[in-house]
This record gives sequence, structure tokens and C-alpha cells, in this order.
Amino acid sequence: MKKGVVKNIISLAVSCVLLVVMSLLFKNSQLFASVGGMEKGIDLSIDMVINAVVAVVLVVLVSNILLVILNIFRKMKGRTGTIATVASSLIKYGAVLVAFCWVLSIIGVNVSTIFASVGIVALILGFGAESLVADLVTGVFILFENQYNVGDIVEIDGFRGKVKEIGIRTLSLEDAGGNVKIISNSELKNIINRSNYRSVAVTDVGVSYDIDLEELDKKLEKILPAIKEKHPDIFVGKVECAGVENLADSSVVLRFLADVNEENIFKGKRILNKELKIAFDKAGINIPYPQVDVHSK
Repeated sequence: MKKGVVKNIISLAVSCVLLVVMSLLFKNSQLFASVGGMEKGIDLSIDMVINAVVAVVLVVLVSNILLVILNIFRKMKGRTGTIATVASSLIKYGAVLVAFCWVLSIIGVNVSTIFASVGIVALILGFGAESLVADLVTGVFILFENQYNVGDIVEIDGFRGKVKEIGIRTLSLEDAGGNVKIISNSELKNIINRSNYRSVAVTDVGVSYDIDLEELDKKLEKILPAIKEKHPDIFVGKVECAGVENLADSSVVLRFLADVNEENIFKGKRILNKELKIAFDKAGINIPYPQVDVHSK
């Protein structure tokens, strides 16, 4: 069993135990009664402070249990991972709001009155938090439009990476070097989802001008299928020679193409280079390289 799975199970078990114990200890207190009605006036006491602390702890435990469960699905690719990441983001924001309102009701604040005036406050804050609102709205549309999901490889304004998380406000991308870029949802424009289609690994190899290209084509008819059969997990489609790409100064440059999944586009090119070099050496096909002649008197 993986270490991360064990950690999640332990965290879930501990949170559930603490939640049950605290619920039993405070079931006869005013902790849960305060949810249904509000006291008149605010008169802080030790009991209120204790109940407020317990309320916050209970909200944290419940949210932690939900986050641990969702964390199992967040590691999955596709639609499941996307919904799990967005749900996790919502739970984090929702837990803060629930804890805040619960504490207010415990100490005697009329929460319903506060919510009645939220419309005016939201209107005032809306002008100053326009980008925040745009991030939230865009996050909702991303979830329902299903244009890309967790695990997809996308390119946004020239940055290519794998989608790690889709939050209600931001998107996390990780490139091949492990660099993570956080982008606000409202800034997501000109997106290319490269995971929707097969990609092509491209490599150019130079051969000597002395080689008979027609004879070379016959040899490649055996070499290229053998390379594909050797790496079926990398090359998902055809591996072929597209022809002469360039007549360089010291070599005839041939272009080779191989169908791969986007996540293997760089790895596919490296493997193709290696296998072509090995096959050319065995077949006696010369790959020119720069040489320097030194003449000494």
C-alpha cells in the first residue's frame, strides 16, 4: 500500500474519532442549540468561548474528513480529478464561512440580519473585487464546460504543462521541469489542450552524401517497424521517414516522425534518436559529424 494512501486513511480515522468524541461530549451544551436560534444581545462568557472554540474544531474536523476523502479522487486524471479539486476548493472556502457564522450565532449575533445586508455590502465590494468575482465565475464555467481536466497537458500563453489542480479561483500547471505556474481563472485565454489529439515526435538525422537513398529506404522499412515494436508504450501510431528535410553542407538531413501521446513527446524524441543511432550503426549507415584536419609543417 502506498505511503500517501496510508497517511490519508490514518488522517481520516483520527478525524472521525475526534468528531464523534467531541459531539458526544458537547451534545447537551448550547453548542448545537445556537444553530437554530440566536440569543438576544451579546454577553460573552466562558461557556460561549468554549462552545465557539469547539464549533471551530468541529468544522475543521468535518472539512478535514471531506478533504481526505476527496484527496483520493484528486490524484485521478480526467473529469473525476477535476471535480474533486474544485470540490476541495469549495469546501475550504465553505468551512471558513460556516465556522464564522456558527461562532457569531453562539455569541448571540443575529446572523440573519447580517445576511440581509449582504446585498448592499456585496455591491460595494463588487467594484473593488471585480477580478475575484471574475475568477469565481470563470471557475464555475470551467467545471461545467469540461474543456480540460486534471492530468491534461495544455498550453496557455506559451507555457506548456500538465494540469495539476483546478480550483474555484486558480489553475495550477506543472511543466516538464517541475516548475509550477499558478494562473487566475479570469486570465485563462488562448488555451490549447494538447491531450485531445495525438502528438508527433520529430527528429532530424543527417546521413552521408555517399549513401544511396533508395537502398536506405529499403533498410528503413525494416528499421522503423522494429523501433515501434520495441517501444509500444511510447509510439502509439506510425513511425516513419517523412523524406529529405534539407541538403546541408556535409549531410543529407532526413526527417523522422513518430505518433505519441502528448505527455511522451519529448521522451519519444529521445528514444527515437537513440534507436536510430543504434540501428544505423548496425546497418553501416554513416552519420556525418564535424571534423577538423590539422596540417603541421
